[in-house]
Amino acid sequence: MRKRTIYSAKIRETEVTDKAVFRQRRSFIKQAAALGLTGSIAGGVSQAQAGTPLQGPIIKSPYSIDEEQTLKETATTYNNFYELGLNKGDPAKNQNWLKTEPWTVQVDGECSKPGTFNLEDILKPHAIEERIYRHRCVEAWSMVVPWNGFALGDLLKRFEPNGNAKYVAFTTLYDPDRLEGQRSRVLEWPYVEGLRIDEAMHPLAMIATGMYGEEIPAQNGAPMRLIVPWKYGFKGIKSIVKITFTEEQPPTSWNLSAPHEYGFFSNVNPQVNHPRWSQARERKLTGEAAGGLSALFTAKVDTLMFNGYADEVGSLYSDMDLAKYF
Repeated sequence: MRKRTIYSAKIRETEVTDKAVFRQRRSFIKQAAALGLTGSIAGGVSQAQAGTPLQGPIIKSPYSIDEEQTLKETATTYNNFYELGLNKGDPAKNQNWLKTEPWTVQVDGECSKPGTFNLEDILKPHAIEERIYRHRCVEAWSMVVPWNGFALGDLLKRFEPNGNAKYVAFTTLYDPDRLEGQRSRVLEWPYVEGLRIDEAMHPLAMIATGMYGEEIPAQNGAPMRLIVPWKYGFKGIKSIVKITFTEEQPPTSWNLSAPHEYGFFSNVNPQVNHPRWSQARERKLTGEAAGGLSALFTAKVDTLMFNGYADEVGSLYSDMDLAKYF
């Protein structure tokens, strides 16, 4: 396993989010409030009912950029989430297909503390941060989004991965009776993704449970999704129901679908084009979705290596050929 890098302080701290405190929609269930993850490991799923994430104050994070944010309306209505439809506007229109109560997450594989955990047990030990990140889609458009959540590595450490855990695999909810997009043949279902363990433990990788100071909506991956800001957006798997520590590189959905176009790593790399379009530049989403496509985008801007996070993550790939599409 590669050593983690200590990062420079180049990424600036941003202003506090407009909503300093989340609206708490659910109080702790008395007995569950006393149960940490240890209690859940001992008894499997705890007695608490899974549901809306418990939320508290949003703290400022040093891992934010100081750039103009994409409007909330745009970021929540211009999406790729094929489980909710294949067109950009479909996920918002079909958000009622995704039911997040109850919600459990299975953890297994090469770790000392596997189990099946209620959502509250997964989330409640973690302080919620606002992290304003660039988001670069492989389709050559981009956003700047204020996510709310916590470091992925902090979650994974709680399950005590062992020395055989070289990778972490993730799985999305599979429910074709409700998620009608899973009836299509565009991908193999359920959607799966994965990271190398050192990528997963990198401080920039995060679990998002909210955005714009509010709970994350269904179309953006409720109730919890992965954010890896130096990779193309499809690596950010949504609506996670399973986490697996594995010694072997896990399969990933787009790599299974078109391996000549989508590699396992899929880091943002303007030097290497997608087989069907250039990755050197991108269209940045800043306008209002209600204004139509022409109002959504600024002029094209240059794409940055690793989406602008090269100083922080470049050392993870120092032994890899950046001229290759990965």
